[in-house]
Parts: sequence; C-alpha cells; structure tokens
Amino acid sequence: MQINQDFTIQKVGASYVAVPIGEASKSFRGMIQLNETGAFLWKLMAEKDCTEEELVEAMLAEYDVSREIAAADVHAVVETLKNSKLFI
Repeated sequence: MQINQDFTIQKVGASYVAVPIGEASKSFRGMIQLNETGAFLWKLMAEKDCTEEELVEAMLAEYDVSREIAAADVHAVVETLKNSKLFI
C-alpha cells in the first residue's frame, strides 16, 4: 500500500490532518484526522509501497507495544485510508 501523492499531512496542534492537494482536491472534499501513530504510518506509506506486516514491524521498532496492538492499530489505519481511497 502506498499513499496517493496528491495528499499530504500537516500537524495541527497535537494531531495531524491529511488533506488533498493538486488533482485530488477536485474530487476529495474534506480531510482525515490522524494521531501520532497514524501520522507515523502515513509517512512510511508515503515513502514506499508497504505491506501491513512491514508496517507492524515498523511500529514494533518505534513504539513499546505488543504485536497484537500494533497489528490492530495498523489494520485500523489501513482500513480508514483504504475506505477513503487514499492509496494508489
């Protein structure tokens, strides 16, 4: 999974928002709010095509969290982004 490059994230206070830029701004209305973990995963997926397992491994390397929690968090973020059609 890789994030469509027509979207970017910006830090707003303690959270992050994903907003469309360029062509995506013509069809996607709104924004998606992300927490720190969601932004971490977003940045990884913006850099390269990642599998859910690669994202889980990155979470385990970055945060002190169990594999089960990391997998659940990754899946939740991926599903939100997938449902919003943010992957290329």
